[in-house]
Amino acid sequence: MITVTEATATAGALQRLADQGVSVWLDDLSRRRIESGNLAELIRTKNVVGVTTNPSIFQAAIGSGEGYEEQLADLATRGVTVDEAVRMMTTADVRAAADVLRGVYDATGGRDGRVSIEVDPRLAHDTRATVAEARQLAWLVDRPNVMIKIPATKAGLPAITEVIGAGISVNVTLIFSLER
Repeated sequence: MITVTEATATAGALQRLADQGVSVWLDDLSRRRIESGNLAELIRTKNVVGVTTNPSIFQAAIGSGEGYEEQLADLATRGVTVDEAVRMMTTADVRAAADVLRGVYDATGGRDGRVSIEVDPRLAHDTRATVAEARQLAWLVDRPNVMIKIPATKAGLPAITEVIGAGISVNVTLIFSLER
């Protein structure tokens, strides 16, 4: 698997990678990308077979305001906390992206067509909280092609084992050494 941004993606190079069996994932997601049809176009024209997200990607997307204004206003009138609002918006976007990628997921028997959402990085050193967050994210997105991104910290390693044992797909992140 390689991850790319739209700016680094050229159709010819990505096709050559796909021909060699490389799964090309987009390292970006926003509501505008989904609603405009751009994600579907990248799947069709640039061989994108997965999407990975992280808090900074969503911060940029939500910070731009594009596509989020109505939901933000609604959540504000309901007295929803900032953390709850971010969770609601990000899981909605991941759910929508998973729906766009569902055809790829089905066609490849689940090998591709996945969308990854990261547990709150503030939980990286708390195994129990990471497991709880992973379960909640999987439940909120409620799509078979969602992956929960968990850091490979000392606390993250047992969380990864437990979450996989619960039948939830995991994308392990922050691996900075061979030992890890």
